[in-house]
Amino acid sequence: MNDSGHKGISYMAGFFIAICFTIAGTFLASMLAVSIWPLLTGQDMSTFTEDMRNPAFSSSAKIVQSIMALVGFLLPAFSTAAMLNRYPNKLMGFTPANGTAKQLGLVAGVMLLGLAVSGSLGYLSHQLPLPTNIQSYFTNLEKSYNEQVAGIIGLNSFSDYLFSLVVMAFLPALCEEALFRGIFQNFLSRATNKPWMAIIVVSLIFSVVHLSGFGFLSRLFLGIVLGAIYFYTGRLWLAILAHFINNAIALTVLYYYKTSGKDLAAALNETEGSYWGLLGIPVIVILFGLLQKAKPVERY
Repeated sequence: MNDSGHKGISYMAGFFIAICFTIAGTFLASMLAVSIWPLLTGQDMSTFTEDMRNPAFSSSAKIVQSIMALVGFLLPAFSTAAMLNRYPNKLMGFTPANGTAKQLGLVAGVMLLGLAVSGSLGYLSHQLPLPTNIQSYFTNLEKSYNEQVAGIIGLNSFSDYLFSLVVMAFLPALCEEALFRGIFQNFLSRATNKPWMAIIVVSLIFSVVHLSGFGFLSRLFLGIVLGAIYFYTGRLWLAILAHFINNAIALTVLYYYKTSGKDLAAALNETEGSYWGLLGIPVIVILFGLLQKAKPVERY
């Protein structure tokens, strides 16, 4: 990626500016959520945590989640890119959606196998001999998170499922990839000229901010896969597509559970699994080799 339009601010400075903007954006999004929640629900903020888990307020919770994603992630990403470059879209990798069919197929294949690997890593996390207090903390953290997700998703009808695909699958993919890959990974890689170091560091941050002990390894792996897609293709929209595929499949499985009469919180808290998915790792490596050769790109 060339630096046409660069305004002179170093990419390392841009990396830390983006962190500051993200903190500010998250604070602003929280203030907006606090302001509109009573208007949307008629509920007092004193019961906000409990209400976010209540399926009766699912639509309102989705609106709040959208604000958090757009203001907390997407706005800081574009603001930072615009501060550093006169062409922020180009800087972030929002190039025209002209990827080849081969690229699309390889990215889809990587994500499908990635889901299997991610599931096995989640199973592995539950088998680790952690100290009792840490095990208990992770369990409570996961339970609380899953109850909130189950309340927000709702999935009470097919139209609700389609709405959830936009709010819970596409928007997080768009906003998170714009910030974590389009800004953090991009800037750190440009600043250090060490793309794989940038991929791993940003993937660690990506996993940490999701606040899941048992899900840490799974999200770290997902972050590395998404970072590699961005690096090898130079196209942010392919990383967004891959992230969306991951989210959409998970959401579709939950919708199937809901229509089958299974409790969503129970489905999310399911810990059964196997290590067989780890066999997908070498195949993913091969697919990345093919993706790298699918279309030569100018890398940062």
